[in-house]
Amino acid sequence: MLTSPRRLLVLDDDPTGSQSVAGIDVALTNDPAVPVASLAEPGSTCFVLTNSRALDELSAVDLNKQILAGVLEAGIEAEGLHVVSRSDSTLRGHVLAEPYALAEVLAEHGQLVDAMIFCPAMIEAGRFTVDDVHYATVDGEARKVENTDFADDATFGYSNSNLREFLSERSGGQLDAADVLSISIEDIRSGGRSRVREILASAHGLQWVVVNATEYADMNVVVDAITELEAEGHTFITRCAPSFVRPLAGLTDSPVLEPESISITDGALRHGLVVVGSHVSLTTQQLQEVQKRGELKEFELDVPSLLDPSTRQGHIVSAVERIALALHDHDCVVYTSRQLVRENDPARSLEIARSVSDAVVEVVQGVRKYRPAWVIAKGGITSHEVATSGLGIRRARVVGQFFPGKISLFEPMEAPSEVIGMPFVVFPGNVGDRDTLAEVVDLLTAAARRDV
Repeated sequence: MLTSPRRLLVLDDDPTGSQSVAGIDVALTNDPAVPVASLAEPGSTCFVLTNSRALDELSAVDLNKQILAGVLEAGIEAEGLHVVSRSDSTLRGHVLAEPYALAEVLAEHGQLVDAMIFCPAMIEAGRFTVDDVHYATVDGEARKVENTDFADDATFGYSNSNLREFLSERSGGQLDAADVLSISIEDIRSGGRSRVREILASAHGLQWVVVNATEYADMNVVVDAITELEAEGHTFITRCAPSFVRPLAGLTDSPVLEPESISITDGALRHGLVVVGSHVSLTTQQLQEVQKRGELKEFELDVPSLLDPSTRQGHIVSAVERIALALHDHDCVVYTSRQLVRENDPARSLEIARSVSDAVVEVVQGVRKYRPAWVIAKGGITSHEVATSGLGIRRARVVGQFFPGKISLFEPMEAPSEVIGMPFVVFPGNVGDRDTLAEVVDLLTAAARRDV
């Protein structure tokens, strides 16, 4: 893989994009000083966690513009900066609006974007693209993503697995599928870097380019072609899942964690807290597996009670008191009731999700002063809110993952004193199998108690 002096700014629409990297800073604040410092050297990378998937489109666009403009105005040159709009490997999020917003900001700073690269493959989770059709592996079976629960998302649902047609669908028909370029598996493996370079060089006027990939070797070829063209003055914006960030950042792997490599701060309790907010079916299955083992003390937050102003605060206060007491003797899990409250209006669905998320944050804020040994946050939106508002983390470093390319451990670097040294686990809602959550709990439990 070719080396590159590119500075890589990754605007992550939930906290899960770092699953394929390690040793890289993540900013959990909109203060541009954090990414600017992290991008001081050529070839550096910084994630900024925007949580924009939890916002309506206009708010997401405004936030993306604000962050990128802040970084550029604080001293990072637009030339040589590759901006990544990192999002979901199952096609949810503001797929078109956010990259277009970023291109607008770059243009305002004198850098015109030639093409939008679209690579949603996440190799480690079994999400890949062949013949422009995107697949997700569910229960060991590769399915077109239109035939999965992800396509039925209350806010970001869709009906096309063909990525060209998907982009057209997302645009409301304004983008013609025939105008989307494609880098096929054959282009990559038979034509190599020169063929991929030819396709990318032909793009103009913010033209979208779909990247087919089933393994990292495919992505490496594409990134090498990007590197050559960037050296000649081409500018790209990338919309991708976690895997494609790794070669763009010049990384080849990321460490898999063992109990011995996980540090627990002195003075903390020997028991930790699992916070579950995601409602995707896989999360529910993983929660059920943890419950079946019976090793964690369980606390359910009843969503209807949280949505009722007359019962909300009492329900939260009671949960904090009970969890704080239980942490002295047990690892604990707190989860929202599994019956999904949803509305036909996407804006109302987001409003409900935010209300429930705010309640979960209040519980974590109340519990953190008791210094649990570790915290796992299950679900993308949940992870962001727990990290930023619940634990007050402004900057963290990615230590590594619990499985290859899956489930990152953050080390808080700038945070309240009781949070420094507290391992924080970003656990996406749609990653792993039934046993994965229980396995992560086992590893953290072993780390917390190895010196006892």
